[in-house]
Amino acid sequence: MRIDLHTHSSASDGTQSPAQVVGSAVDVGLDVLALTDHDTTSGWAEAAAAAAQHGIALVRGIEISCQHEGVSVHLLGYLQDPTAPALLQELDRSRQSRQNRAQRIVELLSKDVPLRWEDVLAQIGPGATIGRPHIADAMVAKGIVASRDAAFARYLADGSPYYASHYAPDPVRAVALVREAGGVAVMAHPFASIRGRIVPDHVIEAMAAAGMAGLEVHHRDHSPDQVSHGLDLSASLGLFVTGSSDYHGAGKANLLGENSTDPAVLERIEDLASGVGMLRP
Repeated sequence: MRIDLHTHSSASDGTQSPAQVVGSAVDVGLDVLALTDHDTTSGWAEAAAAAAQHGIALVRGIEISCQHEGVSVHLLGYLQDPTAPALLQELDRSRQSRQNRAQRIVELLSKDVPLRWEDVLAQIGPGATIGRPHIADAMVAKGIVASRDAAFARYLADGSPYYASHYAPDPVRAVALVREAGGVAVMAHPFASIRGRIVPDHVIEAMAAAGMAGLEVHHRDHSPDQVSHGLDLSASLGLFVTGSSDYHGAGKANLLGENSTDPAVLERIEDLASGVGMLRP
């Protein structure tokens, strides 16, 4: 059984619609797919309809953008109740802050490059969570850069003069909110120092103490040494291990199914969840 528990659609910063992500998963032979868009569940209904049509199992999830002392942390939530009030309130706050941040970045960029906020809005689907990748897509469309990667390298990285911060919950609080919503919390790419600063292990230990159930250890942004450390840390904390693609369509080089999760771990996720069930064909 091939299981990919981390993908993104145009409901956040992926380049394919939820239905297209499901279709692509079928094309590469996946048996189980999780849709985990940033700070939103707006793609769930479309993905569910496509999964039923194609005969693939769907894990409905989310990726919550968190921060700890200025360091970005991403938390995957699986099978949580999408109507849980406390989690909804936190996600709404994050999404609004993301939009304000994006507008500020565009304001700074517009002083040096021919980019307007309207150009960014043209890259965003209805209800999508706005992020820097949409600004990058607008810059590509305007011919300012050749690719998303080029936009981030030159203009949108954390240390850029065009950088602006945004609100994100502390990861320990986010774990508690996912659990309160009946979901299962897993830390995404926890050791991916290639992306920037990472939190120390004691933060992961605190997240585990708050109810986090697993670590996404097998990820393309982890080196062999980081994978080994993740396996050891997971074992010491009693956490399960997942592997995923972090697929974004054409937005990143990540390929569906390039890392996968053991079926026994998926069973564990189902056993722990009390929000919504996994959708089976």
